[in-house]
Amino acid sequence: MTPQEALKTLRRGTTEIIGDLEAKLKEGRPLVIKAGFDPTAPDIHLGHTVLLRKLKQFQDLGHQVFFLIGDFTAQVGDPTGRNELRKKMSLADIEKNAATYKTQVFKILDPQRTKVVFNSHWLNKLTPQDLMELSAHLTVAQMLARADFKKRFETGKEISLLEFIYPLLQGYDSVHLKADVELGGTDQKFNLLMGRQLQEAHGQKPQVVLMTPLLEGTDGVNKMSKSLGNTIGINEAPNDIFGKVMSVSDALMMRYYEILTKENLDNIKGMHPKDAKVRLAKHIVTMFYPDRGNSALSQTDGRNVTVYVEPLELKSSLLAPSTSAIAAEAHFKDVIVNQNIPENIPEYKIISGDKLVDILAFSKIVATKNEARRLIKEGAVTHEGGPVSDENWAPAPGVLKIGKRRFLRLL
Repeated sequence: MTPQEALKTLRRGTTEIIGDLEAKLKEGRPLVIKAGFDPTAPDIHLGHTVLLRKLKQFQDLGHQVFFLIGDFTAQVGDPTGRNELRKKMSLADIEKNAATYKTQVFKILDPQRTKVVFNSHWLNKLTPQDLMELSAHLTVAQMLARADFKKRFETGKEISLLEFIYPLLQGYDSVHLKADVELGGTDQKFNLLMGRQLQEAHGQKPQVVLMTPLLEGTDGVNKMSKSLGNTIGINEAPNDIFGKVMSVSDALMMRYYEILTKENLDNIKGMHPKDAKVRLAKHIVTMFYPDRGNSALSQTDGRNVTVYVEPLELKSSLLAPSTSAIAAEAHFKDVIVNQNIPENIPEYKIISGDKLVDILAFSKIVATKNEARRLIKEGAVTHEGGPVSDENWAPAPGVLKIGKRRFLRLL
């Protein structure tokens, strides 16, 4: 590809580029491409894949990608978009989440061409003197000009000095890696620009900043976020991914097509919305559950993990459905459309005195008791087809349905 052709490819699905990316591409060398992810939750979701897909494009163009796990910065907590202080995470949780990140990202990125790095390796070595010198590059006025901090300051909500340090640490990551390009969502603009500022202060050429749009979650309103319960995780079962995509609005479906695929949107607008949504759901399942042995779409690394590969020269804008995607479509029609109970569902042996809320949590059909209580309160739990509203009810043997896609057989 010429630099102009590469730039055209990279611009799709991008909201803003700060700096001369074309000039960087014309240097004719592998560029250092950086994107950071704080392991604040154990699962990577579709919102994360917007950046991951862009990283993959840079990989396919021959550049060096650094997948940066912010195990140090996660202890500080990114204040971006927060209207209150973030609860401090334990090191144990950060390490556990980071370990899952390392395996999940290779469903999209090429494991042979990805350097996974942890910013604790260099940030832990900063001395108090180093931190003082870094802090000299950021003013209180700059921080209070941020929309999130300004709102919190005006409403009397706490802002810790620790939160002021976060952009400096993210910016220093770029200095340490000598990044040519850093990727981030539009909400990260302040932090991304801090990287440019610190690189100049350290005598480096400022990185190009490439920003991607934020992907709305299944509620169609808020940014996809684990804390809001509106995510589609890339490690979720094919049936769950398919069902969640089918639950989104038609408007959000078009948004997903625009950001997550190469499809010509005019082709989709001419289809019946239901057919278009089924097509999208199969495509997304196939991205994360490709058939083994299809060399055009998947590869297996040394750990025997099948990963998704979408070459830049791929002619088709959408993938041929994998076996998992076809099975997920059949499951959706059987369980959701025709309201049938699947044959193979989890089972739970009732012990005398078991309450509904405890059964849901102990069986692990839901993550926590709080989630169980919320679902019961919302009327999303039924027993043998009848709604259940009392979390302390002691159910008899039968089938529980939790939401639209989860079942539990009580024995």
